[in-house]
Amino acid sequence: MPQLRLDRWNGFSVPAPARGGDKLIPRASPLGDYLRARRAATRPEDVGVRSHTVRRVPGLRRDEVAALAGISQEYYLRLEQGRDRTPSDQVLHALARALHLDDAGSQHLRRLVSTQPSDIAAEEAAVSIDAMSAILDSWPNTPAYILNSRHEVVLSNALARWVVPLGLEVGRSIPEVVFTFPEVRSLPTWPALADRTARRLRFYGHPYDPRLHQTAAKLSAIDSTFRELWERHEVDPYYDGDVRPFIEGHGQVPLRHQTFVVPNTPGYLLCAYHAAPGSDSAAALTDLANRIAARKATV
Repeated sequence: MPQLRLDRWNGFSVPAPARGGDKLIPRASPLGDYLRARRAATRPEDVGVRSHTVRRVPGLRRDEVAALAGISQEYYLRLEQGRDRTPSDQVLHALARALHLDDAGSQHLRRLVSTQPSDIAAEEAAVSIDAMSAILDSWPNTPAYILNSRHEVVLSNALARWVVPLGLEVGRSIPEVVFTFPEVRSLPTWPALADRTARRLRFYGHPYDPRLHQTAAKLSAIDSTFRELWERHEVDPYYDGDVRPFIEGHGQVPLRHQTFVVPNTPGYLLCAYHAAPGSDSAAALTDLANRIAARKATV
C-alpha cells in the first residue's frame, strides 16, 4: 500500500499520485473538495437537522449528508475522499437536494464529475482567434472581449479597452485586477465585484487546470478576502447583469453585461456590454466610438 501525501492547494486536494503498474493514477478530487466545502457551509437548521449534542465544527456531518441524500455513510465517505468518482445522476440529484444547491451549484456538481484531466495549454494553443478578433472589431459601438476559463483576457476590441481601461487589455487576469489593483478595490461596489469574480472563476475554471490553481494560490497568499471566497467553493455563472462604467463626458453609464460560451474552445467566454437603442447609454457608447475612430484617423 503506497504512502499518500496530501497537500492543500487552495481548496484543491493534491495528493501525491499513486502508481498502478506503470500508469499514474491522479488522486486530485475536485468533487470531494466541493462536497466538503458545501457540507461545511450548510447549516443544519436549514435542512431540518436537529442537533442533540454540541457540534464541534460548523455545517453538517458526513452521516447527516448521507442520510439526507439517502445513501450509505461509507459511500458518501468514498465520494469525499475521491475513492469513487462516478456517482450516478440519481446520486448527484440527491446530493444537490441534501446540500440545498441552487441551479448553478447543481450544474457545477455535475461538471466536476464529468470533467476529466486534459492538456489545457495545448487545447488553448489550437484555438484560432483570427475569426473571433474580426468579429469583435466589427462591433465598433459594442464593448466586447473574450476570456479563457481562468478569466484571462484573450481578445478585446478598442471600445471595451476604453470602457474598462484597467482590466481589459489582452493578457490581463481579471481576478488579479479585481483583487490587486488599488483603483478597483477602492470602488464602492468592490465587495460585490470581488464575490462575483471568485464565484465565476470557480464556475468556469477547469477543475484540473494547474494554472487556475496557481493563480488561486497566488491570490490567496496575498489577499485574505480572496482566500475566504475561494475556499467557500460558491459558484455563479453570471450570464447577464447591470454595470455602470464611467465614460468621460457622460459619467456613470448604465449598460447590460451578457456572457456567451464560445463553441469549439476550451471554455472561452464572449462578454459584451450593450445599451438599449435610442437610450442615453447608447448615445454615450456612440460618442466614445466616434472619439476612438477620430483618434485612430490622426495617428
